[in-house]
Amino acid sequence: MMHYVIGDVHGEFDTLMALVAKLPKDAKLIFVGDLIDRGAKSKEVIAFVRQNNHRCVLGNHEELMIEYGESFIKRYPNSTNISFCHTWYNNGGIATLKSYNLLKHSDTLECVENQDGFEAFLRDLEWLKTLPLYIELPYKINNLPVVVSHASCGDVWHHHNNPSAIETFKEFALWERTPPKKDSPVFNIFGHTPTPFGAKIEEHYANIDTGCYVKKEGYGMLSAFCVETQEVVSVQRRG
Repeated sequence: MMHYVIGDVHGEFDTLMALVAKLPKDAKLIFVGDLIDRGAKSKEVIAFVRQNNHRCVLGNHEELMIEYGESFIKRYPNSTNISFCHTWYNNGGIATLKSYNLLKHSDTLECVENQDGFEAFLRDLEWLKTLPLYIELPYKINNLPVVVSHASCGDVWHHHNNPSAIETFKEFALWERTPPKKDSPVFNIFGHTPTPFGAKIEEHYANIDTGCYVKKEGYGMLSAFCVETQEVVSVQRRG
């Protein structure tokens, strides 16, 4: 049974289904976070991961949904404008709220009263809060333990179980753009920073965010990395 780590989906559910169809039927799937935002079907992506009990780490976009989603919940459905969520919706959150049918499909940012969608949003928000910052797998690549995180955390791996430095570790695991140094003690599989023309695989890391949502030459792919073989499987964005 093979383990495939899937890069940032960003609400591109149809593309995710096309990628899954190319993988072995018994594959164990692990996601690097950023399931949501930007694409039109964040709700469907979360439902797929949850219903199939796939493993997933927390991404910075899930962190944004947790932070600003709480504010949205307190005001919903009475607020006619969600400008208080500007940091989130400017980074794709508006598409996520529309996927739950909680906003009008226009530029007015007005709420739609939809109890079923609101309850699904609440359930998914609680699930996001349970996601870990990293997953350490019982495998080695190039003699290094394999660690999955959203962003590059190899350079601060020594802090991963240090309560006094958890904020430093979290900042790297969610937001770091620089790949780990060559003396990293782990083989780090991550996404977060789109890499053009396919996944970037080095001796000590794999960046598998191939910019599924990015509409520029060299991007627009969703990729999966096989832990056992180091094979990369990719598909072009659908739609």
